[in-house]
Amino acid sequence: MFSRLKDIESRYRDLEQLLSDPAIVGKPGVYQKYAKEHSDLNPLIETFREYEKTGLRIEEDQTLLRENDEELKEIAREELPRLQESLESLAGRLKVLLLPRDPNDEKNVFLEIRAGTGGDEAGLFVEDLFRMYARFAETSNWKVEVMSSTPAGGMGGFKEIIALIAGKGAYSRMKYESGTHRVQRVPITEAQGRIHTSAVTVAILPEVEDVELNIDPNDLRIDVYRSTGHGGQSVNTTDSAVRITHLPTGLVVTCQDEKSQLKNKHKAMKVLRARLLDAAVKKQNAEISETRKNQVGSGDRSERIRTYNFPQGRVTDHRIGLTSYSLENFLNGDIGFMIDALTTHYQADALKQQATTT
Repeated sequence: MFSRLKDIESRYRDLEQLLSDPAIVGKPGVYQKYAKEHSDLNPLIETFREYEKTGLRIEEDQTLLRENDEELKEIAREELPRLQESLESLAGRLKVLLLPRDPNDEKNVFLEIRAGTGGDEAGLFVEDLFRMYARFAETSNWKVEVMSSTPAGGMGGFKEIIALIAGKGAYSRMKYESGTHRVQRVPITEAQGRIHTSAVTVAILPEVEDVELNIDPNDLRIDVYRSTGHGGQSVNTTDSAVRITHLPTGLVVTCQDEKSQLKNKHKAMKVLRARLLDAAVKKQNAEISETRKNQVGSGDRSERIRTYNFPQGRVTDHRIGLTSYSLENFLNGDIGFMIDALTTHYQADALKQQATTT
């Protein structure tokens, strides 16, 4: 690991020289590329240098223990346990930073929430979850733009809502939210106070740039029609809604939230690109995933990743067994602790896999 870190540090120093070279500064595209690489390596190099500094201090203290000065030996004895603990922590951090990076981590995401079993109650919970993620995005200084939504009916809520969440590291923070979210509560229409169980599905897809995915226009069927539901007089009386069907895969995306047909088409194409890339990645990884499931069992539990229990005021993530009894705060967007715990869990899992293959 340390020879690899030395090589990376050497590259980091090379990048520092390149970024101060006037010839590179004069080429914005090249400069930006090197600046990004330098920025990406910065957390790893800073941690490695702190690790080396701590190691040197441990060596110095161990040398002092062999001296005759009792006062210095006492200082060294007091310092060493703390320094050893810090060194172990930094070593663990370095292992995590050396894990292969998900190329999508820094991307914006499409958040798709759909009602599952539970009728009106599921539609209402779609709205609750969307509000939760929107508030979390707000505290993270990310922007939220609704791309498409389908009202659920008379009780309110949504059958489906799709939004673009734009901000640094959005995918890295939200990617573990995909799956089935279960809610247990007494519906407002329930006269006898019985608890109902409903479910909604959440999908987190990285935004795809045009250059990443080439879509043949001949593979698309584009239909326009009159919008339905809320939106105002002009939306409901013109053919502004757009439905795009990707013929080879059968994927269908609709968008009717904008008054402009062109804007709806643009939004629908963005969503289609994200779904197509997600499908391609899943297909590419299917064989590897299946092999791993056969070896260690599935940790996906996609049928129910989290339960929101209103009578008990608790939320439980079943993948990591973490329960919080602050359901109200959680639904108000205070979900960072859960995301941190999931990130730590999957990083630990990745480290185990790395250890078994080396």
